[in-house]
Amino acid sequence: MSSTKQGEQLVPTLEQLREASLLIDVRAPIEFAQGALPGAINLPLMDDDERARVGTCYRQKGSDAALRLGHQLVSGTLRESRTAAWQDALARHPDALIYCARGGQRSGIAQQWLAQEGLEVPRLKGGFKAARQTLMAVTEQAASAPSLVIAGLTGCAKTDMIKALDSGVDLEGHARHKGSSFGRQPGQPPTQIDFEHALAMDIAARRAPYVFEDESRRIGSVEIPLPLWQGLCAAPRVLIEMPLAWRLDQIRRDYIDDLWTQYRNAYGPWLGWSLMRRQLVSALVRLKKRLGNARLERLLHLQHQAFEAHVTTGDSQAHDGWLSPLLSEYYDPMYHYQLGQNEQVPAFTGTWQEVLAFVREAVDQQRRSGDIG
Repeated sequence: MSSTKQGEQLVPTLEQLREASLLIDVRAPIEFAQGALPGAINLPLMDDDERARVGTCYRQKGSDAALRLGHQLVSGTLRESRTAAWQDALARHPDALIYCARGGQRSGIAQQWLAQEGLEVPRLKGGFKAARQTLMAVTEQAASAPSLVIAGLTGCAKTDMIKALDSGVDLEGHARHKGSSFGRQPGQPPTQIDFEHALAMDIAARRAPYVFEDESRRIGSVEIPLPLWQGLCAAPRVLIEMPLAWRLDQIRRDYIDDLWTQYRNAYGPWLGWSLMRRQLVSALVRLKKRLGNARLERLLHLQHQAFEAHVTTGDSQAHDGWLSPLLSEYYDPMYHYQLGQNEQVPAFTGTWQEVLAFVREAVDQQRRSGDIG
């Protein structure tokens, strides 16, 4: 850090955000919880209560009075402990960058206090706001870039295909949700801001044309940014067609086997099993309006039998009893209806392997000639 100029501010470019080993966010915890920059940790200058008091003072008495109050609130041993936390982080990550909301007073104060301890750390000019604008510009540019969208019935392993492609952008992965009513994953979902930032960094790391999965705009608790969503609606589609038995195996792996592994790893066998079962029952109940009472009761009964058999034998194939009619009676008709509403003719239709080969060739062709066809 010896080459860093005291008080230096760096324009938040993609390279800065990507290459910094650590970003130190000195905003209050409540601000950080709403969304941060990718790879950031929260080591605040002020806690939530202190920030609120300074904000009230600013509105009532102006900036000078608010600044004086801030220094009064964070002084003595409190200042020492917060400066020490920044020092510890910089000891592990000497090329770290520091930022606050707009790159102004809070990060500037942190920078000054660290300089007094012999540590010079650059801060992001414009702070979180400017860095967010940089990231959102990436997504807006991707919205007008060439893309392909992979479509297909539930269970066609569209996400697996996205992961197999170097140009594939995994929207569900960033949303931490598999997209359907049964797609919730253990743990806390991302905030909208964190989802948008992770998505932008992913896009920036790849070359156009990009490949996305056919999704509703809302995935779990987050939404695809509107410009990108509009671009995906207009993008060429390719359609995977696989038989029900093949898709059933895929759905069982996603909805049962993989989900059970995640819950067991997160919560242990007993609580993990209970939470997974509760989630899958709740997901089915949420479809009551579309399934109707009689069909819902039948599927809940089949689901209960499957869980009892699964816990007795350890064989997840028992769940085929409710997953198969869920596909054939609910998801497949719904998808066929939605497909019928779309006037766009798929650019290609084939099996999973055929579509994968087509997409790879289409991407290569676009990169050579600039035209997906």
